[in-house]
Amino acid sequence: MPEHFDVLILGAGPAGLAAAEILARAGRTVGLVDEQAQPGGQFGRERIRQRPGRSGRKLLEWLQHRNGITYFPGHRVVDCDPHPALVTESTRGSTRLTGGALILAPGARELVLPFPGWTLPGVFCAGGLQALAKSGWPVRGRRIVLAGSGPLLVASAHTLRHEGAEILAIIEQAARGSVARFLAGLPTWPAKALQTLGYLPTWARIPYETGAFVAEALGEERLEAVRIVERGRTRIVPCDLLGTGFGLIPNVEAAARLGCVLTPTPHPSVRVDGLQATSLPGIYAAGEVTGIGGVERAQIEGAIAGYAAVGNLPKARALAPKLAHWARFGEAVNRHFALRDPLRALARPDTVICRCEDVTLGEIDSAGGQGSVKLLTRLGMGPCQGRICLAALAELRPGYGTVTGSQAARPPLFPARLGTLAGEPAPEPHP
Repeated sequence: MPEHFDVLILGAGPAGLAAAEILARAGRTVGLVDEQAQPGGQFGRERIRQRPGRSGRKLLEWLQHRNGITYFPGHRVVDCDPHPALVTESTRGSTRLTGGALILAPGARELVLPFPGWTLPGVFCAGGLQALAKSGWPVRGRRIVLAGSGPLLVASAHTLRHEGAEILAIIEQAARGSVARFLAGLPTWPAKALQTLGYLPTWARIPYETGAFVAEALGEERLEAVRIVERGRTRIVPCDLLGTGFGLIPNVEAAARLGCVLTPTPHPSVRVDGLQATSLPGIYAAGEVTGIGGVERAQIEGAIAGYAAVGNLPKARALAPKLAHWARFGEAVNRHFALRDPLRALARPDTVICRCEDVTLGEIDSAGGQGSVKLLTRLGMGPCQGRICLAALAELRPGYGTVTGSQAARPPLFPARLGTLAGEPAPEPHP
């Protein structure tokens, strides 16, 4: 299997696949690396209980038979350098891949916003719960509340209901007027309007409450109920599972490790120009890593990056109007479903913020400042390496910093075997 390619692509979601198609058609060799076992990202994830859909089958066949593309599923990138090169870990051991250029398309993850009881068993991220259900995790007959903000809640409810769950309510923190204005603007993007119409059966059968939020998860050993606040009124709703969705944040760890310039925002994204080029020569970025904007924008950015990587600048620039059109959709979502301040005030001094190291908000506040927090509390030093707690803290206590900064990124990007860092093959399993 070759280890050097004309172009390396990190991420086999919509952006990475769009770039791979352009590059393959141009006759370039491509190393396509993805942590998941199947291509398509979260958007393309299909239910395990059914045969792969037409799009899923076509995608797998396309990757298997496309000359020039070598697909590395189940490979997690643990280090990288700007030459460029990726060091990956899989069940088969470690691999070092090099390329003439690199396209970063690692996507995004869910933002976790801590509140009392959020660490109880039975509390999930909404997208994570949706992914578990698609993967066969049993939800049939389970009473579920979905809470937070944005279209992901409705999409998750649609999947969970199809898998037999009882969705008690969708608790949307955005005001009714904001949701109404968002829906009124959807005809600007007909594909999104049609997608929303497909969710109408779900919407019609599930209480959809706006201007409301889950203030607390209740239970002793596991989740038993949630406390919902709506326009100053409080009620308790017994349930089995809670899925919370507060939006997405870009996966910038690899970009930070490489030294790409990031945006100076609470949840940084990779700064790119009109050709998706980063601040480093030969390195491009596309999709949610450049800012949360949806699958259509990601696909267009991936195509632009692909064209730019092969030097076809006229075709890359010709996609600019289409990209601007879909960028406006992402801006509309972010504007109408922006998180309100009451959600940032739910965590109490005894609320755990860093689950890995069991650090509470009170301990963080007592540490006195950004420079001393890690020293005194070990915040962000556990297995998740701050992906959850530092992102949450950027919302709860903005002065304490952001998810990551390019000057602070050190290997490994994820917990890894020592053998991987040493370049050794994986140990043989015991008989």
